[in-house]
Amino acid sequence: MSSNRLFGLSAAKDKLLKDLSSRRQGRDGGASGGRLADADVMVPMPRFEELPGYRQMKQQKVMADTLGIPNPFFRVHQGASGATALIGNREYINFSSYNYLDLAGHPHVAERTKAAVDQYGTSASASRVVSGEKTIHRELETAIAGIYEAEDCVVMVSGHATNVSVIGHMFGPKDLVLHDALIHNSAVQGAQLSGSRRIAFPHNDWEALEKILKAERRAHEKAVILLEGHYSMDGDLPDLARFVEVKNRWGAWLMVDEAHSLGVLGETGHGIFEAQGIAPGDIDIWMGTLSKTLSGCGGYICGSAALIEYLKFSAPGFVYSVGMSPPVAGAALGSLEMMKAEPWRVSQLNKQSARFRDGAAARGFDVGPSVGAAIVPIITGSSIKAARLAAELYERGINVQPILYPAVPEKSARLRFFLSCAHTDAQIDQTLEALTESWAAVQAAGNTVKELAARLGMVLGDDN
Repeated sequence: MSSNRLFGLSAAKDKLLKDLSSRRQGRDGGASGGRLADADVMVPMPRFEELPGYRQMKQQKVMADTLGIPNPFFRVHQGASGATALIGNREYINFSSYNYLDLAGHPHVAERTKAAVDQYGTSASASRVVSGEKTIHRELETAIAGIYEAEDCVVMVSGHATNVSVIGHMFGPKDLVLHDALIHNSAVQGAQLSGSRRIAFPHNDWEALEKILKAERRAHEKAVILLEGHYSMDGDLPDLARFVEVKNRWGAWLMVDEAHSLGVLGETGHGIFEAQGIAPGDIDIWMGTLSKTLSGCGGYICGSAALIEYLKFSAPGFVYSVGMSPPVAGAALGSLEMMKAEPWRVSQLNKQSARFRDGAAARGFDVGPSVGAAIVPIITGSSIKAARLAAELYERGINVQPILYPAVPEKSARLRFFLSCAHTDAQIDQTLEALTESWAAVQAAGNTVKELAARLGMVLGDDN
């Protein structure tokens, strides 16, 4: 989540908690209990428990406990997670993992992983620039570059860090970074690190983007446009051809994050360019992750030979980091091989995703703009309702995560279903039935700010 708020509150509910908490603290003498600083210390040392974000998180836990909403986060999975997951010795129908092609734990992928351990050990043991370069790294980079018909590729140990390091390193105060309003946190963090002029444009709105470029482009040196090929919250796509036209008119680079596109979009799973019939060379920088379809962990950048050479010798997240663990590279290679050998996995994934999306929409659920490819939201319009709906489903043997305010606006709170090619018709139909029954129970419960005030007042000892 993008802040320390654990269960999500609207502004009104957030204010309510703060007011009640401040009354409680006034009676108790403050959070520090009147603690005096050591006489030899010029400035009192802050305590981690006094961090505003931590205190707010604890307040939210009080709210959740008061409403009887269990914490849905950090549930321990006892094995590989795909269409099902073992949690607390109980098997659940699982929609919380992006094991889209059911390859994490596949025998061929496991064999590739074990072979990499046998040959290279468990760690690269150094930055690749100095002595951590392994043959398997170049095998993987060549294979990924081939998908995008790119001159070269570089893999890094973290998908999030790939965006942060590359964007933060390549652009500076004289440059312009334009990103979709719903771009991933990692791209925003990278843009902030760069010190560039950063502007968010309305989601998927290439016309609004062009207006910004018309006003801003000439005042900056380099410009880059950041998109996702498949947006992870709503499961929708940009009109890539339009963005290519805009970037060409204004001399900007286009960087597309394919984290949730590879293995999902296109007839053979090659991503948005295949799905929309775009020449992959029309995009300047391809970015993606190894943690979804490729069954590992890490990120990659594909593009021109000059771009990749520059990053390999200068990007902090690559130069100053240990090289990718060889078994992780082996898993990714094995997954690529299976995706190529068994294209039915991609078509089956999309068939089952569409079945779930269409079935949910037919039952009156708001599935947003999802194209029905691996990611389907069920928008509840309330963080409390989303958390309660997830809890109801969990009791019925279905594991799905709520996405709460402030990760999304309160009115956009939702459950986010990740589909797998291994989900059966029976599992999907059972889930749709449980979803309908659980939602009816949640709707009947309700919860107003006034009711929360009464309940929280009792818990916090408020007698005003």
